[in-house]
Amino acid sequence: MNNTVDRSEELKKIHERWFVDCECELKNIATQPVPGDGNSSSEIVFIGEAPGKEEDKQGRPFVGAAGKFLAEMLETIKLKREEIYITNIVKYRPPNNRDPLPEEKDACRAWLIEELNFINPKLIVFLGRHSMNDFFPNEKISAVHGKLLIKKFKNIKTKHFLPLYHPAAALYNGGMRETLIEDFKKIPKILEKIENKEKEEIKIEQIKLF
Repeated sequence: MNNTVDRSEELKKIHERWFVDCECELKNIATQPVPGDGNSSSEIVFIGEAPGKEEDKQGRPFVGAAGKFLAEMLETIKLKREEIYITNIVKYRPPNNRDPLPEEKDACRAWLIEELNFINPKLIVFLGRHSMNDFFPNEKISAVHGKLLIKKFKNIKTKHFLPLYHPAAALYNGGMRETLIEDFKKIPKILEKIENKEKEEIKIEQIKLF
């Protein structure tokens, strides 16, 4: 328990440092920064695009209608919101909920990378095409949603990624909603697959040692 508390405090300090150091222009017009939120030792990190009106007001990601839908989907795979970690590519609300600009994403990137590497999840789940394209610029969400992408980035420890449609888009599109729910149900199996793969890699390493 103490270890969890210590990690949470450490992550909180990382965010507080970035409140000062982040040079994103949006901080001049946003109500407040919206750092990531949740379990600092989570095996899964969900990444959205940017805070909206409610998030800007409360200082927490995914607290509006999309967040409620996300919580419902987590329940279908027997997870609670507080058990996972959720963040955004950009930490400040763009005006009128417009898409964040490339320079705004760039300004928040080091902050995102540091929180991802601190948590070091087994799986990163992209919520929507904007967060996916920040890591996989050439992929189309319609082609790869629900499919495990494996890539070793030089500055990120995690190498397993799962793109999903954004809950906000799925809220108003019946077909997309059903697809998102079905894709979501794959998460436990994907995690199990990653864990089994890691166990095999450990065995191979042990064989090499002896």
